[in-house]
Amino acid sequence: MLVIGSVWKMIDLARAPHDRVLRVLVVCLLLLTAGEILSFPEAGRALDTYTTVGVGKVAFNAIYMSGLAALILFFISSTRGARARYRRQLRANTGLLAGVVVALVLCMIATPPALRGHTLSTPDMARPTIACFYIVGNAYFLYAYLTSGWWALRYARMATRYLALGLRITAVGLSALAITSVNRVVWVFLRIHDPGAYQTFNTVNWSLNDWAMGIVLVGISYSAAVQLVMHQRSVLHHRRMYHELTPLWTALAGAYPELVLNSDPAGARWSRFRLRRTHERFYRRLIECRDGLVRLSPYLARVAPGVDLARGPADQLARHIAQALTLKPAAEDPDTALPAARIAFPAGNDLGDDARELIAISQAYARGHREQGSDQR
Repeated sequence: MLVIGSVWKMIDLARAPHDRVLRVLVVCLLLLTAGEILSFPEAGRALDTYTTVGVGKVAFNAIYMSGLAALILFFISSTRGARARYRRQLRANTGLLAGVVVALVLCMIATPPALRGHTLSTPDMARPTIACFYIVGNAYFLYAYLTSGWWALRYARMATRYLALGLRITAVGLSALAITSVNRVVWVFLRIHDPGAYQTFNTVNWSLNDWAMGIVLVGISYSAAVQLVMHQRSVLHHRRMYHELTPLWTALAGAYPELVLNSDPAGARWSRFRLRRTHERFYRRLIECRDGLVRLSPYLARVAPGVDLARGPADQLARHIAQALTLKPAAEDPDTALPAARIAFPAGNDLGDDARELIAISQAYARGHREQGSDQR
């Protein structure tokens, strides 16, 4: 799941390389993915083989902790007005992370080479350097899980309903992971006083850890799925409106071809399947329709004197547009300044209101064009 998320967000980052929030998220996912890979015993042993015993364990902790620190910074950078707070948190979390990693390295160096391959089940937990390694590491995990969960809940209050649900599920999983970190610290002290006992406690805690990680993945997957569905719905909605604007755009582009912005090359046969350009093409067509109406407005004012062209019904405006296009000369005098008029102003200030207004006119224009064609036959 982390690999899929990393690839997905790296593709998004390639399209928006200056998006700071996206950069932090990509770094977070890559670090957590690398940490999960190093958590496998085989990966840790392979790294120890090429370096020295203990490097794999330190590398796993350092990389995974860095991923959790990046997760905290991602939530902070996603909230409004967070630039100054982000810089403060960046310094604080970087300093804390560096201190923890240095402490882990020193603990590992101070441990005799023959004991550096220790685990939580080691019979040598009474050695201060080994116990300190796990206490310091799990203390940081506790901080990172609780802080990430707190920020997830805070961000959920500002998110949409479905995204908020995914964030709350993630926060529950992170809270459960924090509990497992506390349990591991307790386990360390239990192992110090009685190295051979309480194995069931550790088994149950690892089971809880697996369930908690599963809950986190469910929350992340749900949020990602909601984001994907909402994106696809937005793409399909803009694609439909793009085509609904076509009749009006075709008429205006024919009259004013210079208003058409840089379009796709004729040979770009696959461009219509590129979903990432759907929004761009829709907004471009909407702007071109509005610019065309502004250029045509002086002729609209001539064919409909005294008519409120800003608030008229769509059918009426479509008829006036057809008449104005007929009245417009093929070549206009560039030295003649024609006064523009307000045409088809939407009731609201939202871009969607403007699109709906022009789509209604476009559909009415298409109906009028079809009726005119049938009358001629």
